[in-house]
Amino acid sequence: MSLTAVPPVACFGEPRLTAGFDEFGRLDLTAHEMVHGAVNPLSPKGLLRLVEGIELKGKGGAGFPFARKFRAVLESADRQDLPTVVVVNATEGEPGAWKDKALLTRAPHLILDGAAIAAYALDAEEIVIGVADDGIGEASLSAALAERRMPVRTGIVTVPHRFISGEGGALVRGINGEAHIPPGIKIRASDTGVGGLPTLVSNAETYAQLALAARLGPYEYGTVGTADEPGTVLLTVTGAAGRPAVVECPTGIPLRDVLELCETPEGPGVLTGGYHGKWISAEGAASAEVSRAGFAKVGGALGAGIIMPLSAEVCPLGEAAQVVTYLAGESAGQCGPCRLGLPDLARSLDLIVGGSAAAEVVRAAAGAVKGRGACSHPDGTARFATSALEIFTEDLEAHAARGTCGKKVKGILGLPNAADAPTSKLVVDWSRCDGHGLCAAVVPEFIRLDSNGFPSFPSTPVPTWLEEGARKAVRMCPALALRMTPVNG
Repeated sequence: MSLTAVPPVACFGEPRLTAGFDEFGRLDLTAHEMVHGAVNPLSPKGLLRLVEGIELKGKGGAGFPFARKFRAVLESADRQDLPTVVVVNATEGEPGAWKDKALLTRAPHLILDGAAIAAYALDAEEIVIGVADDGIGEASLSAALAERRMPVRTGIVTVPHRFISGEGGALVRGINGEAHIPPGIKIRASDTGVGGLPTLVSNAETYAQLALAARLGPYEYGTVGTADEPGTVLLTVTGAAGRPAVVECPTGIPLRDVLELCETPEGPGVLTGGYHGKWISAEGAASAEVSRAGFAKVGGALGAGIIMPLSAEVCPLGEAAQVVTYLAGESAGQCGPCRLGLPDLARSLDLIVGGSAAAEVVRAAAGAVKGRGACSHPDGTARFATSALEIFTEDLEAHAARGTCGKKVKGILGLPNAADAPTSKLVVDWSRCDGHGLCAAVVPEFIRLDSNGFPSFPSTPVPTWLEEGARKAVRMCPALALRMTPVNG
């Protein structure tokens, strides 16, 4: 099968997750067992000793301790006298994320091994693997399942390839046949997950790491990496990298080594952790070590292992504004901070880029959504936006003084060109507009009134979930001054 959609894979030191890639490309069951050997099941106590011994944390972004998740499901099942379900989150809805796709397409049996180990220890009745509907990885995973016997019924569920579809609650909802969006209220999958049963939900790489640790044991597993974060991690390095790649490396190695391997040019900063992550300066990137603690020390975040460096000739604030606009459009639109706050944050950052607003406007817009959303999406977007202001201070001053930093926006942060991406924008015929203000009442999430009572909105595309409201505003404009035009029109 073709692997051309997935970036090349590179490795520092002895490969673990990526072992056999150079020799076999994709590891079928025979190659997998030749490279990794057999694996034995674990009891609940044995699994807990193992994952606590290696400090295994989720690799999907939040870094939640796997042992706590496992124990919560175990206790909930016992308390409710219910069977359990194991869910593998391999959706990877963020555009810049490729590490799980690398595992799906090349090492699917490692993921299945980890899920099988967890299912056996929990005495689960089902394993469900969630993948994106982008066509990457599903065929490889299906072929792997056909090659082996799993301990319980195992199925694959596809979800829309959207940013929020990868959130754990959204995945559970999708598996249950509901909308693929976060539930909007705090629901613990460990209590009520797939089919209402206690459910263990974790990331694909997390299960693959579990499969490795079950073979190696805590001591051998910890012979690489740091004492607090042993083992290796997978990083997706894209952005301005001359050689984009999925890189496996031991924790604790210098980030600069990874950037040099991927032929990254000198630039003003590096995005760590993806679109819900944080920017670090060039100086921070030069001194950072690859680990959660190492990135945190320089103000960054490991997150889902996404690393996006910028080059010197791009406008960092303009690149950041594009991402915030995308994130506003990716909202589920089910709470005020998302429906109203994220478009306002996108609008504010867009005004910064144009030199017509101060940094305080963005910080105020970010503060308005922080800690108030129905899921983590508003918080992550606000963190990304305010982090850009903290790192790119020189560019911020240039935009404030001259309306530009003199550099171009090239869209190098991996934004998708999907068929469902926003395609329309609003424009006003000012010779007709009388300032009725009706449009702002129809779609307040996107249109506001300025101090003179006239409509004000970003020059960026209308988010897809607001297009219906925007078209209604066009139809209801008494002066026929408002219209929708193609983004590239």
